[in-house]
Amino acid sequence: MIKKRCISLFVENEAGVLAYISGLFSGKSYNIDSLTVGTTIDPTVSRMTITLTSDDRTFEQIKKQLNRSVWVIRVLDFTRADIFMKELMYVKITGCSDAELKKAAKLANTYDARIVETISDSVLMECVETERDNDRMLSVLKKEFPDRVEIVRGGNVAIETLKVSGNQIKGESK
Repeated sequence: MIKKRCISLFVENEAGVLAYISGLFSGKSYNIDSLTVGTTIDPTVSRMTITLTSDDRTFEQIKKQLNRSVWVIRVLDFTRADIFMKELMYVKITGCSDAELKKAAKLANTYDARIVETISDSVLMECVETERDNDRMLSVLKKEFPDRVEIVRGGNVAIETLKVSGNQIKGESK
């Protein structure tokens, strides 16, 4: 069954690792929907969050290939895990009247976006929501402000929840 997947990789923080990982995907014709990379608390280790759409068989092949890499320290499959996942997105709307600026501010509030800058006839919003929530907001903004919306999407980041089993939190005693 083809579905959206999310994996997190802990990799050596070295030049060429990102190129190797993305090359592994492109070499097998696997498409990456989103890829974000950042250093961890250990500056020698980076964490990648990769979202993709694939079937079960292909996804298992991807994980096996990643696990064989000398640069990959750990592969986490978030497909069935309890995770927090958000995407950073900036939205710029230009050529607005005063009424449209007020409408943009109302829409930002409705979708939990934050207005980071307003200058004359333009507004810049910052959205840190799920990809689906950001898509919903964009759909409305494109209708309200046709041909005046510019976006930058930073990709998903994800981390496991604190749940160990059931509703128990690490360190919590029953």
